[in-house]
Amino acid sequence: MITVKEVTTKKERKAFFRFPLDLYKGNKYVVPTMISDEEDEFNPEVNDAYRYSETKLFLAYNEQGKVVGRVAGLYHKAYNEKQNLKQLRFTRYDVIDDFEVTKALFAELKKWAQELGMNELVGPIGFSDLDKQGMLIEGFDRVGMYITIYNFPYYREHMEKIGMQKAVDWVEYRIKVPEKMDERLVRLSKKIQERYGYTYVPIVDYKSSMPYIKEALGYIMNEVFAHLYGFVSVSEKQIMREAKMLKDVWNNDYVIAVQNKEGELVGYGFMAPSVSRAMQAFNGKINLKGIFTMIKDQKHAETLDLYNMGVKKEYQNKGVNVLVMARGLEMAIKNGVKYLETGPELETNCQIQAQWKDFEKEQHKRRRCWTISVENL
Repeated sequence: MITVKEVTTKKERKAFFRFPLDLYKGNKYVVPTMISDEEDEFNPEVNDAYRYSETKLFLAYNEQGKVVGRVAGLYHKAYNEKQNLKQLRFTRYDVIDDFEVTKALFAELKKWAQELGMNELVGPIGFSDLDKQGMLIEGFDRVGMYITIYNFPYYREHMEKIGMQKAVDWVEYRIKVPEKMDERLVRLSKKIQERYGYTYVPIVDYKSSMPYIKEALGYIMNEVFAHLYGFVSVSEKQIMREAKMLKDVWNNDYVIAVQNKEGELVGYGFMAPSVSRAMQAFNGKINLKGIFTMIKDQKHAETLDLYNMGVKKEYQNKGVNVLVMARGLEMAIKNGVKYLETGPELETNCQIQAQWKDFEKEQHKRRRCWTISVENL
């Protein structure tokens, strides 16, 4: 028999954040999340999203009192109001391969949804576009990114068995870095700069770049990503928290900012050497092995993770994205990088995927956001 309890104590919170580390122990494709990062994400004093959100964390136990599953319910008032919806989100869903565990956890989500007057359950999706989202349904034999979710193949079976339907899918690409720059891209980049008067912002260090980080993650991201599935504007406090996290992987070569003649930021791109191996070495907590792995991979990166890119609306289709891509590719080739990992892109986002059409690439992962009416749970 499965028993589900709402997390209310420090001991239970510790068990909630610890469970995935035990569940995926020994899996070489998992990139564990730092426990401290997860604790902060679900701390109202740290995560400003709690101004317009509520959460409930649940743990499932077997008859011996062992934790066998977890899930978090997320009542996102801001997104519901923005879209005129009555959704309850779920996130941090992890279970052993026992459908009874999933049934028991989702029964608790249903109860809370009914108490709130919600008519739909969606997920996995988090507080904002800065949070992890989407259940892996393809690419189980590929190492993940720190910004994405890994899960076992049977998760999909559990979702389908409980009656879940596809809401949206995200796809991910692994792109091979060419040995040299395409001269057509170099010429196009120069023509765009001459025509519009764009220049690259000199990136000296993290501290001096802070004004650009705030504008990129604040104004540009909130404007450009506003139409994407599940997106809600992020606050200045959320931006500053994200900026601090970027500091840990900051590399001047891979931070690209484009300005117009007046010195106004019109577009940006943020990439960083992959931290997947380091996070696997950390396994949830800081240790020397992880630190040394991080230092090594930062200096000699084989793979770059593409975190995000944005161009102000009035400058879209005016070549800014070409300049961001050209500079990023130039630095990747110069530093001997072999691959680029795109991270999740909505499968319907043809504009962003068109950027990879001339590259040797593989669409190697797919993840899904599921939906079901509360009454059908």
